[in-house]
This record gives sequence, C-alpha cells and structure tokens, in this order.
Amino acid sequence: MKFVKFIIGVFGVWTALLLNAPAQTNVITVTNVVTLTVTNVVYVTNIVAQVLPPVKVVVVAAAGTTNKIMVPVKYPWVSSITAGLTLTRGNSDSLLMTAKYLSDKKTPVNEFSLDADGAYGSANGVANTAMAHGFAQWNHLFSEKWYGYLRTEGLHDDIAQVRYRATVTSGVGYYLIKQTNTTLTAETGPGIVIERVGSVDTTYATMRFAENFEHKFNKNSARVWENVEFLPQVDRPSDYLINATVGVESSLYKNVSLQVYSVDNFNSEPAAGLRRNDVKLVSAVSYKF
Repeated sequence: MKFVKFIIGVFGVWTALLLNAPAQTNVITVTNVVTLTVTNVVYVTNIVAQVLPPVKVVVVAAAGTTNKIMVPVKYPWVSSITAGLTLTRGNSDSLLMTAKYLSDKKTPVNEFSLDADGAYGSANGVANTAMAHGFAQWNHLFSEKWYGYLRTEGLHDDIAQVRYRATVTSGVGYYLIKQTNTTLTAETGPGIVIERVGSVDTTYATMRFAENFEHKFNKNSARVWENVEFLPQVDRPSDYLINATVGVESSLYKNVSLQVYSVDNFNSEPAAGLRRNDVKLVSAVSYKF
C-alpha cells in the first residue's frame, strides 16, 4: 500500500507541473559579463646559461685537394731621383747641376717607363749647359720576348740652339736576353721628328733603331747599363741623330746609391757654327723608392 501511495503521489506532482507549465514563462537574461584581463606580466631577467668550453674546429681537406689563399699580385712603380753637383772656385769658377727622375712599372703584359732630366752649368759666369729632356715609353708584350712599343720624347737645349725637338715613334721590340739580372732588347720602327734648331723649323719622317742593355750584380747592389738609338731622316739618310748613354751604379746604403754615367748626343747637322757632338760626364747620388 505504501508503494502504491508513493507512485500516486509522484504522478500527482508530475501532472500538476505539466498543467502549470504553459502558464509560466521563465526568461533568463545575462546582464553581467565577467572579463578576465591579465595585467601582471612576469619578466624573467635572470637567465642561467651553461657556458660550454670552446670547441676546436679542424678542417680536413679532401684527398687530392690543396687549400691556398690567393693574394692579388701587385705591380708597383719603381722610381728613383738622382741629383748631382759639381762646383769649382778659384782660378776658374764653374758649376754643373744635374737632376733626373726615372720611374718604371712592369706587369706580365705591359711595361711603362717615364724619364725627366735636366742639367745646368756655367764657367766663369757664362752658361755652358742648359738643357731639359724627357721621354715616356709603353711596351705591350705579345709573347715572352716580342712586344710592340710607343715612345714620345722631348728635348730643349739652349747651348745647342735646339729650341725644341719632339719625337714620336712606334714599332716592335724583342728581348735578345731576358733573365732575372740581365736584359738586352732591340727595337725598331717609324716615327716623326718635329724640331726647331736655330731659326730653322723642320718636320721629317724617321726610322728608329735602338738597343738597351742592363746587368745587375750581387742582389742588385750594383749594376751597369747602356742604351743607343739611331734616328736617320728617311728621305735624307745623311741627316741623323745618335743618342747614347752608358753608366755604372753602386749601392751606398739601403735605397741610396752612387751613379756615374756619360751621355752623348750627336747631331749630323747642328745649328750654324756649333759642333755636332755634345758629351756630359755625370756623377750623382740616387734615391730609390
């Protein structure tokens, strides 16, 4: 009976809820929104790191290979300044000053030479030497010994009454000897000479024949050199120029050396009343850099 009464009670409550359900409307409105904002940030400022000992790296080249550091090859200019002075006083007063600048540069395919020199001298107050000279030459090698060249040269000589002489030549050259301490070259080619000797202006075609020799001793502590060039006028071979130099140089201290050289300039047709040959013997001190 108790169980039946319990069932009847439960059924009555359920029936009452169903009957009252349509009459009730339950609306739940959420008006409060909870927002979580993180405002506290914790920074880690103390970091403990484990320091490892240095590790030696060994590079092992593969078999049959060679590791090389390629350094660009430089070809600097080799230059020198030479100056000489001769002074006498007494029964005769004389003065001779000379100065010369020379610079060379050699690469596997090109060779450059620059020269500028001058001299002034007097005896008993009368000038007997007053000249300025210079040249520039470029050699371009076609092989180990053959090369083509371009050369320009200028001269002013008051005593010889050469107001100016400009010579431009080009041609071919050949190394007859090309060794570390010894060189001998031969050159030839056409050119043009423009000059004023005395009061006469002349322009003519020429052929240049030249040779140059140099030999160095004892690890460059001394050397000898000589060069000769012959320039005849093409349409008048009897009119020609010969320029020659021969000298010796000996080291004094590091880059300082003593030079003694002779310069001979021959003009087959000089200005009226002048000799054909001019010779200078010079002793001077040279500094290389």
